[in-house]
Amino acid sequence: MHLLAGVIAIVLTGCATLQPVNTPDEFTPAPASSSLWDTLAQLRDDDWFYLLNNGVDAYDWRLRAIDSAVDSIDLQTFIWELDTVGHGIRDRLLAAAARGVKVRVLTDDSFILDADAQLLAIDNHDNIQLRVYNPYKRRSSSIALRSILNAGEFYRLDHRMHNKVMVIDGRVAVIGGRNLDEKYFGYDEQYNFRDMELVTGGSTVQRLANGFDDYWNERWTFPIADIAQQRGSYVQEPMLEGNLEALLPVEANESEMQRLQQWQSLVTAAHTGTAQMLIDNPPSDRPEADTDAPVQVAQALLQAIEAARKEIWLVSAYLIPTERFEQAIEHAIARGVRVRVLTNSIGSTNHITAHSAWRRHVHHLLQLGVEVHELREDAADRYLYIASPVSEKTLSLHAKLMLIDDDRVFIGSANFDPRSLRINTEVGLLVRSTGLNTAMRTALTPDFAPRNAWQLELDADHKVRWVAGREVRHHQPSVSHMRRIEDWFLSRLPLESEM
Repeated sequence: MHLLAGVIAIVLTGCATLQPVNTPDEFTPAPASSSLWDTLAQLRDDDWFYLLNNGVDAYDWRLRAIDSAVDSIDLQTFIWELDTVGHGIRDRLLAAAARGVKVRVLTDDSFILDADAQLLAIDNHDNIQLRVYNPYKRRSSSIALRSILNAGEFYRLDHRMHNKVMVIDGRVAVIGGRNLDEKYFGYDEQYNFRDMELVTGGSTVQRLANGFDDYWNERWTFPIADIAQQRGSYVQEPMLEGNLEALLPVEANESEMQRLQQWQSLVTAAHTGTAQMLIDNPPSDRPEADTDAPVQVAQALLQAIEAARKEIWLVSAYLIPTERFEQAIEHAIARGVRVRVLTNSIGSTNHITAHSAWRRHVHHLLQLGVEVHELREDAADRYLYIASPVSEKTLSLHAKLMLIDDDRVFIGSANFDPRSLRINTEVGLLVRSTGLNTAMRTALTPDFAPRNAWQLELDADHKVRWVAGREVRHHQPSVSHMRRIEDWFLSRLPLESEM
C-alpha cells in the first residue's frame, strides 16, 4: 500500500516533467577518403541502390560497412537489443572507435529496459557518443511499471522515433525497416522477420546524413548519461568475436582486398536511380504539441499513390489505412490501377492489436477490388530470408515498402498505419529506378505465392475466405481458437488511432 501511494505521488508531482535539453550542434563530417572509397568512386559516380533481401546478407553488409569506416559512423535505430546480433554490432562499433572512427548512435527509448548500464559502458568510449530520443525520465526494467511511473507524460512519450538508417564515412548508407535484433536478421531460434533494406551510395547519402543530424541536434535527444541509471556495478563484457564466427557470415579478419572485392561486386550490381528522401520533421517544441510533425512521410506516400497509373504493390507489417489513405486507394482503383497488398496474417503477426484493427478494413478493401494477401507463418520459402536451420522457425512480415508502376520504389521505416503516418517519426527513400523496381518485384514474387501467403476473397455470401491453392479456410487460419477470440474482441475496441 505504501509502495502504491509512493508511485501515485511520483506520477502526480508536477516537477517530474522532463524538459528538453540544449546540446552543441554536431554534424556528419565531409565524405571521407580512403583507398576503398576512392576506388569505388572511380567505379561509378552516380546514385546507386542495392537491395538487401534477406537477413543474413543484411547483417553481413552492416558489419562490413562498419569495418570499412575510417572517419565516421552515424547509426539511428528504433531498437538495439543487446543479444548476440546486437553484441556483434557493438563489438564492431567498438573496434571502429579503437581505430579512431567517430561513432554516433541515436536510439529510441521505447525498449531500453535493462540496457542502461550496457549503453553507458558503450558511450564511455572516447570516440563513441550515444544519445536517446524522447526518453522516459523514470527508468524501470518493467514496461508496465515504467508506464505507470511516467503516466503524467503519456502524450509526449506516445510519440516515438521509428527511423532506421546508418551512414558510413558520408560514402554509403543502409536504410530500411530492420531493427538491431536477432529476429530481424533471421538468427532467432524460433521467431523471425521478413524484411528489406537498401545499401545506397552517391548524393543520397548526404541527404540521409543531414536527416540524421537533424535528429541528433534535436532538443528531445538526450545524451545517455543524462537519463540512464547505473544499477549496481557493471563490468564491460568482452568482445564476442570468437562466439560470433560460427554464426555470422562476415569474419572479423576479412582482408582489405577481400573487403574491396565485396564492395566492388555490390556497387557493380547496384541499380542506377534518383531518390527523394522522405523524412518527418522532428518536433520543434513538445512532441505531443507539434501539429506540423510528423506527417511529411505520410503526405509524400499519399502523393505517390495518387500519381500511380498502372500498378501499386503495398507491403506492410502493420496495415491499417487511415481515411485519406483508403480514399487514395479507392481513387487509384477507379483510375484502373491494380492494387496488391501483403500484410501479416493472424498467425504471423507479432502485434495482435494491429491485426485486429486491420481486419476491420479487409471487407471494404476486397469490395473495392484490392488483391489482399496475408503472410503465412509457416511460409514454405521462409528459408530464403532467414538463417538455417528453418524447420523450427516461424516467419513474420516486417518489411515496409511500395512499388509504383514499373519505375518507382518506396522503402523505409514507415508502416501504412496511423502510428507511422501520424504519431511516430519515420524516414525512407522514394526511388525512381526501373532496375530497382524490377529487382524488388522479382524478390517479392515468392511472398505472394500460395505456398507463402493466403489470398483473401469474398465468397458468394460476401464473407471473407482465405485461399492458398486448393486449400480454402472460412475462418482465419490460426493455430489457436483463443487467438481468434482475442482478435475478434480487440477489433471491437476503439484502439485503431493508436495502432
